[in-house]
Amino acid sequence: MNGQFTIEEVVMSLVGPIRPIGDSMEDAERLANLKNLCDTVDELVKHIDTIATHNKDRQEWSMKIAGQYADKFLSDNLGIKE
Repeated sequence: MNGQFTIEEVVMSLVGPIRPIGDSMEDAERLANLKNLCDTVDELVKHIDTIATHNKDRQEWSMKIAGQYADKFLSDNLGIKE
């Protein structure tokens, strides 16, 4: 790597470990981290949904293409249909 981090690496570094290891004390913290990550993902999906909902049927090509991309991501990757 060239010294740059991916967005995923930055987020996971901020969130902390999420995989349980079988130690009750440690796993309680990891569960809190997992809940934080899930809340963050939920908020990010809401942003993507807003782009899809407000733009996929627009006349302006640049807005429409972004909306269609977001809509396709939601349906193909997350199974979220209108």
